[in-house]
Amino acid sequence: MANELKKIVELNKSDWNTLVLNSEIPVLVDFWAQWCGPCRLVSPIVEQLAHSLGGKVRVFKVDVDQNHEIAGKYSVHSIPTLILFKKGNEVDRTIGVSSKEKYENFINTALVSP
Repeated sequence: MANELKKIVELNKSDWNTLVLNSEIPVLVDFWAQWCGPCRLVSPIVEQLAHSLGGKVRVFKVDVDQNHEIAGKYSVHSIPTLILFKKGNEVDRTIGVSSKEKYENFINTALVSP
């Protein structure tokens, strides 16, 4: 099944505004780093979420080592950190490794909040 999943796009400073802040639909951003073991555990779950949430939420990744400015702007001090944006604003975040079900609940709860 993992081979069927589409690779998640890596964001950087040049496409942040267009793809996250100006997105018409909510955006989930996975802040991670290659050296981070817990991030590697979360990555396949995030890919599954990107696939299962289809057109409800766009999913992107940001490598904190290559994008210090974005990570700093959103006070990402621990990774993995997943932040959900709606209409360009952060609506919620979760830090650390969780189950797919807990991430789905986090996303669905944040989506229904005003």
